[in-house]
Amino acid sequence: MAPSRIVFLMYHELELPGRTLVQSEPGYVRYILPLETFRGQMEWLKESGYQGLSVSEASSYPQERSVCITFDDGCETDLISAAPVLREFGFRGTFYLTSGFLGIPGYLSPEQVRQLDALGLEIGCHSMTHPYLSDLSDQELGREIVEAKIQIEDILAHNIEHFSCPGGRYDRRTLEIARRAGFRTVANSEFHVNSTSTNPYELGRVAVLRDLSIPEFGAICRGRGLWKKRAGVRARQSVQHILGNRAYDKLRDTLLGGRQG
Repeated sequence: MAPSRIVFLMYHELELPGRTLVQSEPGYVRYILPLETFRGQMEWLKESGYQGLSVSEASSYPQERSVCITFDDGCETDLISAAPVLREFGFRGTFYLTSGFLGIPGYLSPEQVRQLDALGLEIGCHSMTHPYLSDLSDQELGREIVEAKIQIEDILAHNIEHFSCPGGRYDRRTLEIARRAGFRTVANSEFHVNSTSTNPYELGRVAVLRDLSIPEFGAICRGRGLWKKRAGVRARQSVQHILGNRAYDKLRDTLLGGRQG
């Protein structure tokens, strides 16, 4: 039997009518889906015979048609919006929390984290303060990875095993510190399908963008055309390497703002 190949989907905050997003920058908003758009995607998955899995479940690469559903940042809409939709369709998922954001308006509180966990949804870590990890010293990496893990585990009173890199940026030090901290997987933002041959510390994920149509969403879930997206990512990474992370982000937000304006 051929090895299973699973696309890991990456979501962020969900948009609700009358509710202010935690950020308003164009580079952030492009990743934000209205709740009904997200629900429509989950409905398509269910009708198309897909299972929605957590990272732990997907890491066993079952033969059934599946996608892995992940959320970054730890916004309050993880609990009040995403969780009810996942439960409606019998799906699971993994929620990567930025531990230093917990309790800030718009983000989950520690009590809400425990509620999300009690629903049977998986909790992971997305660093302490959401920096680009490749820019940090070893000491700073320890705080962002090791101490953030401890903070979340203190809230939950059990271990967590999965980490995702803010902005998808990482280096070899990042992966080694995460491994030593006890994480079993590290996810990035590379556009590729994962399988049993994928390094569990370099799991690719596909960002679900705001303007994605259902046919485009379906193609992503089937792993089709990801090489084209990957080529675009490679081009952007080349520019990031030349400009540096902060200068690249400033340029990106300027260009996006100009298009939206």
